[in-house]
Amino acid sequence: MSDLSQLPPNVQERIARLQQLQNTMQQLLAQKQRLEADKAETERAITTLGETSEGAKVYKSVGAVLVEKEKAAVVKELTDRKDFLEMREKVLEKQEEKTKEKLQGLQETLQKELGLPQQG
Repeated sequence: MSDLSQLPPNVQERIARLQQLQNTMQQLLAQKQRLEADKAETERAITTLGETSEGAKVYKSVGAVLVEKEKAAVVKELTDRKDFLEMREKVLEKQEEKTKEKLQGLQETLQKELGLPQQG
């Protein structure tokens, strides 16, 4: 029964939907991984700035150029960025959970329709 064309149309549709959900889950996980790396880098920058003296010169990268900026302004920008990343992280976690629930439900439905043993 490896030929999908032999399956009923509704089962073929569910299998296609399952593959779409798996792709969506992979994309969400990749986004989450990039976001976590960006957040960690932002946190390191905030920590480093916290360890520098108030009068220290601080430079911010703007494209291919470094521009001198006030430490407080850079810390505020980084803190705002961290807040944004944390909010985005929560949104991604909710999307991931909903996608996971849909995947599990669809897998169970397909297992029943195909007469396969239930997992877990």
